[in-house]
Amino acid sequence: MILIAAQKGGAGKSTLAVHLSALAERDGRVLLVDTDPQGSLSMWHGRRSAGTLRLTRASAQAVPEVLCTARREGIRWAVIDSPPHNTSLVSALMSRATLTLIPVRPGPFDLDAVGATLAMARSLKAPMACVINAAPPPGRGERQTSAVAETRAVLTNMGAPVLPGQVSQRASLSHALISGQSVDEYDPDGRAAAEIAAVWSTVSELARSFPRHA
Repeated sequence: MILIAAQKGGAGKSTLAVHLSALAERDGRVLLVDTDPQGSLSMWHGRRSAGTLRLTRASAQAVPEVLCTARREGIRWAVIDSPPHNTSLVSALMSRATLTLIPVRPGPFDLDAVGATLAMARSLKAPMACVINAAPPPGRGERQTSAVAETRAVLTNMGAPVLPGQVSQRASLSHALISGQSVDEYDPDGRAAAEIAAVWSTVSELARSFPRHA
């Protein structure tokens, strides 16, 4: 179970959940779990016409049973989108997650807000990693922009594990969602698809290294 969590709204959790889960489907059956009252995953899934990716909406109380049922039905990956500003729900989900992925946008407000999510994960001894999300794309010849480098340095100084690479703010990520696709379906040879694929490779490897929760 991979939980995508951020206490601050606007971190790009739902977008990340969609694009990562579509890649996870190549590695086995996947269940997307939408616990955010806004229902962004559900709206995207309703537009979708391809693939076998399953989705369910669930409350915090229902998640344990949803996951048990998923295991019985042979689901390999569960990707959960959590709501912002709901400490009790995020805590309950985080305590069960194999890995909590924390998206962080480059910028002072997001870096200020991430401390609460990191503190929660540490208090629960929950495996976690930050991913730099919705970042300015690097220019030609650049590995990363100065904003991304500064964000990575601040997170590292906070003691947060940070995934290599980034997910850049690219139009193809949004265009894919409008048509019910993931970016690797919409523009498989594009830079956005390559960035998402690199993140998923690291996330899946990390998740396999941790024991599964009951």
